[in-house]
Amino acid sequence: MATISTEMSGPNTRECKTTGLPVCLDAQFFIRANAVMAVVFLLLGGIAAVSIALTRWPAVHLLDAEWFYRLLTFHGINMLIFWILFMEIGILYFACTSLLKTPLFSRSVAWGSFGLMVLGSVMTDYIILSGEADVMMTSYLPLLAHPLFYLGIILFAVGALIGVFNFFATVFVAWKGKRYGETMPLVAFGALTAAIIAVVALLHGAIALVPTFTFAMGWTAEPDAMWYRLIWWGLGHQSQQVNVAAMVSVWYLLSYWTCGAKVINETVSRGAFVLYILFINIASAHHLLVDPGVGASWKIWNTSYAMYLAVLASLIHGFTIPAGMEVGMRIKGYTKGLFNWLWNAPWRNPGFSAFFLSLVIFGFIGGITGVTLGTQQINITAHNTLRIPGHFHATVVGGTSLAFMGLTYYVVPLLFQREYSFRWLARIQPYVFAGGIVMMSLGMSFAGSDGVARRTWDIDAAGVYGATSHLMLAVLGIGGVLAFTGLMIYVLLTVYAVFLGKSNEGSAMEDWGTPRDIVHVGDVDPEKIGKDGNAPGTMVLVMVLLLSFVVYYFANWKALADLWFVR
Repeated sequence: MATISTEMSGPNTRECKTTGLPVCLDAQFFIRANAVMAVVFLLLGGIAAVSIALTRWPAVHLLDAEWFYRLLTFHGINMLIFWILFMEIGILYFACTSLLKTPLFSRSVAWGSFGLMVLGSVMTDYIILSGEADVMMTSYLPLLAHPLFYLGIILFAVGALIGVFNFFATVFVAWKGKRYGETMPLVAFGALTAAIIAVVALLHGAIALVPTFTFAMGWTAEPDAMWYRLIWWGLGHQSQQVNVAAMVSVWYLLSYWTCGAKVINETVSRGAFVLYILFINIASAHHLLVDPGVGASWKIWNTSYAMYLAVLASLIHGFTIPAGMEVGMRIKGYTKGLFNWLWNAPWRNPGFSAFFLSLVIFGFIGGITGVTLGTQQINITAHNTLRIPGHFHATVVGGTSLAFMGLTYYVVPLLFQREYSFRWLARIQPYVFAGGIVMMSLGMSFAGSDGVARRTWDIDAAGVYGATSHLMLAVLGIGGVLAFTGLMIYVLLTVYAVFLGKSNEGSAMEDWGTPRDIVHVGDVDPEKIGKDGNAPGTMVLVMVLLLSFVVYYFANWKALADLWFVR
């Protein structure tokens, strides 16, 4: 292993002319490499996604049954694992180097991580497309895929784990030398949270998939199917909570970069991240609520009490991030009324619009449906219907993927040192993508409420669904086409910028549009705003969120009461 330098200076470092942050050139290389691979797998997963959406739309019904299930497997693996984890490794490298003012621990380790992740992802995709792993992303036993399917995922997970180790080692060097001062920056603390959760998730994956691989090879007996489901969801669900922690960190970063947001209370925000570490895995229980292998007490405790400690963390971030944005905008002088700060936000900045739309979609659609569907009794009415993917498309796609897209509009100019062309198209991209995802999510949710099953090629086979279901599935299909259009705009703009964009090397990136300070109006002293964290507009938005949750939650209890009528 190469000798580790503890100084963030010299020929292996440059200063970012936009942010003033030091940039480790080793980290920059691997951030670029991981980001490129992330976009490649996003494109592959997106092609599968629009094909599936057009198949679920009965009037189109694009794929035959064999390719529907094949691409469903392909879509889940590429979108939920490959695209997001490649991006997250890049985010970890940025957080532990530039934010902590420390060089990357080891270039060799980073190469090992990247190589295994690429090898594992290519191997897995090849096996899926060759027709030897039509088992869905969950690959529940006794369904069995080709051994290389499991080996590919294992290699990818080991590579990701090595990348997380590189992050931890860099953080340790930074902590030991106090390179970042007395307190770790909040965004880096959020990245540390994501890394800790990732270790636990990947270890669950190893415990579940290694015995399955050895069974597929004929070396060991078949693992118990219920045991597999229980352990696998420690990977499947908790890996999505890695996304949540990373996404929230990106929210904090983009809110600061785009409109000068202030963190109103770092202690509270850090405490919310700690709640994720301690309690987020409990939420995976909602995937097992109809399984007979675990008891009712375990199900009720995990989904009705302990899970809410993780929900509390998201509620805290859901308040502190827009509140910090409001405080920052009010300090700039946007103090009229409740929402003058919001109307004057940089809505033409794709970094901001992607971040804020991600926040809203994640909170109002993903969060509300997630807590409701994670309740044991209500879950029985929704389990294995399209309501479940309706929920997680709002969280993972409308939340995490859209936030990562917003981050890319800064990553490319700052780290690739290339500017985006066709900026008018970049400005509308987040709205196109977000609009499509909202349509998809709502179409799935309403079709699921009508009983339409998830992972089903032909809903008409049973002959029980009517015009309402077909209408909602059409909304799903149209939303899928719209979201894919937004995805393709993002991919093409990003690829063009990386390879053909105007260089900004040695200068600051072109401004996407940052709100300017104005002459202070109103009676409130801006200094007092910053000191007291006065955010009345955010309080109103939070009350709207809570009211929406109450209405949706009790509407579901009403539907359950109608189903289980008791005289």
